[in-house]
Amino acid sequence: MVNKSKRVCPVERTKWLDVGLRKWAHNPKKFLREFIKDNMVILDVGCGSGFFTIKIAEMLGNSGKVIAADLQEGMLNKVKQKIKGREIEERIVLHKCNKNEVGISEKVDLVLAFYMVHEVPDENKFFKEIKSILKPDGIFYVVEPKFHVSKIDFKNSINKAAELGFKPIKEPRIFWSRAIIFKKCS
Repeated sequence: MVNKSKRVCPVERTKWLDVGLRKWAHNPKKFLREFIKDNMVILDVGCGSGFFTIKIAEMLGNSGKVIAADLQEGMLNKVKQKIKGREIEERIVLHKCNKNEVGISEKVDLVLAFYMVHEVPDENKFFKEIKSILKPDGIFYVVEPKFHVSKIDFKNSINKAAELGFKPIKEPRIFWSRAIIFKKCS
């Protein structure tokens, strides 16, 4: 039996990722602004078509960078098309992940995992890798869709992350979502 919750969102569905209602419901400036500072390096893991990547790059101003990481080349191509010729293009690095790892070695200040942890084949491995990527006291922001992830499954993910060295610091309210913000513990 195929676990449908572990399927990756196909590139063909990207038209639903940038719709107007989502721009209101998931406004990155609302829920990320308190965490984004000048000169930060931010990883948008599972970046999809760049909905958050682009807004984060704009929020960084002329400093810092965003690593837009995705498993699918087609998603990265969508981001590339959107940023081509724009000022933010120089602050966005596109990175293709492998099936079982993000695969970056650069240390980052913040990792955004929006609607993608439920697609990861091995959460423990993923959380360990994110911990190794984060700078000391780095922020790990996880948002999952209520329509795919039950309250119990989300709580289980939080517990796994906590066991692996993440401290929950806040549970923000985000429309249609379950969200948790972790701080990396030493």
